[in-house]
Amino acid sequence: MDWQGQKLAEKLMQIFLVAFAVVAFVVGYALGSFQAMLLIYAGGVLLTALVTVPNWPAFNRHQLSWLDQSEVDRHPRPQAAASQSSKKKTTKQK
Repeated sequence: MDWQGQKLAEKLMQIFLVAFAVVAFVVGYALGSFQAMLLIYAGGVLLTALVTVPNWPAFNRHQLSWLDQSEVDRHPRPQAAASQSSKKKTTKQK
């Protein structure tokens, strides 16, 4: 899943969960049934997971372009100097 796909999946998740919570509350209140409210919300959570968790093609529209190996070989990653990381600062105490 690419970055924009993750953002879309999270937004869909938030919208679905809030919408199912509102619908579940209204139906549960109208019927006077706590059990109906919980079942509707649980169904909404399952449906939300089914829509947002799998890596659907809609979430992969903006693929990242990785560097070719030849580009990586031409521009090696800078290495930190080993002597700088091993030095310790000492403080004078009176």
